[in-house]
Amino acid sequence: MKDMTDIPAMMTEIGERARAASRTLAIAPTGARSASLHAAADRIDAQTDAIVAANTLDMEAGTAKGLSSAMLDRLRLDPDRIRGIASALRAVAEQSDPVGEILAAWSMPSGIDIERVRTPIGVVGVIYESRPNVTADAGALCLRSGNAVILRGGSESFHSSRAIHECLVAGLATAGLPQDAIQLVPTRDRAAVTEMLGMTEFIDVIVPRGGKGLVGAVQRDARVPVFAHLEGIVHIYVDRAADPQKALDVVLNSKTRRTGICGAAECLLIHRDVAETLGADLVRALQAAGVEVRGDPALQQIENVRPAEDDDWGREYLDSIIAARIVPDLDAAMDHIGRHGSNHTDCILTEDADAAARFFEEVDSAIVLHNASTQFADGGEFGMGAEIGIATGRLHARGPVGAEQLTSFKYRVRGNGSVRA
Repeated sequence: MKDMTDIPAMMTEIGERARAASRTLAIAPTGARSASLHAAADRIDAQTDAIVAANTLDMEAGTAKGLSSAMLDRLRLDPDRIRGIASALRAVAEQSDPVGEILAAWSMPSGIDIERVRTPIGVVGVIYESRPNVTADAGALCLRSGNAVILRGGSESFHSSRAIHECLVAGLATAGLPQDAIQLVPTRDRAAVTEMLGMTEFIDVIVPRGGKGLVGAVQRDARVPVFAHLEGIVHIYVDRAADPQKALDVVLNSKTRRTGICGAAECLLIHRDVAETLGADLVRALQAAGVEVRGDPALQQIENVRPAEDDDWGREYLDSIIAARIVPDLDAAMDHIGRHGSNHTDCILTEDADAAARFFEEVDSAIVLHNASTQFADGGEFGMGAEIGIATGRLHARGPVGAEQLTSFKYRVRGNGSVRA
């Protein structure tokens, strides 16, 4: 590795090594890639104490830096979460291999036969902030899909990410795959991010995973194509036909299970016909669970509901805070989501099948749910084993980005001395 003070030279070397590794990985047998992930999972289990120790350094630094409780929760690793990381690697290893899948096949009158086949993208760059598990998720999904990956984790998770990365590299070595297939940028210097965004010769797509500031900066400055993961401004609309118990269970889980993830509910919309009954019960239940409710004037009649300001609508709190307002009907709820949402995840709670069908049809978000917690907005819960992020754009990948979404395709055309007239 070149001198880490020469960031451009260091990143060029990383890019060259990733490109070379991607060519080998693209034709590596499925069994070798699966074996690498299983070996990495075993290594993570064996290195639990070392990973916890590395994470302790990050947690101490984060506390000293004044990170919020939600951010510290995103950063924290314990034996249970580390077991979850290893389990995710094994789940990805057991998935069917997307590489080589025939997506479509047809014949033409000219006598040629055509197939559209999945192929790896090549080299994926992942830029992320405080969640060290992204190191494992991104590495695993890129490996499963035959891509090399360059990981640039946040400074807050520097030690944790390094400890996890070492396990991934050990897995590659065990399976006889190029260790440069999963590289972690070894510096906190932000200049490395700037370099990545312009590495069109080496990186085929950038996936940013983090807050609005990070994603916006990547979209603004990148010369490499970007899979956008914008903030999770997640809404739950409680329809007049909502089942009270389902609504209580889903709203509480959506907000309080983990407040610092992108699938956490940030805004509660309540049909006016149930505002004084179910709506009031939901607000009080959230308050009892330690959630600060910022409501419109009608909801401010409930004790301890703080007035919502204009910037509370369309805000990702990632904390024990939720905005809430009463709406006259489904159309008003969908209009609010259209104006203030981020096209990430939105939910309707109702027993009215027609209302649910309209919500599914008209709310243009990557994930829409009916009578289910927004915390299911997760690649693992979608059966993908893990995810790199939730893409909120409309091109190529949308929703949870798993191994399948990290592929492109090519056309294979067969003839028998065929010539064009």
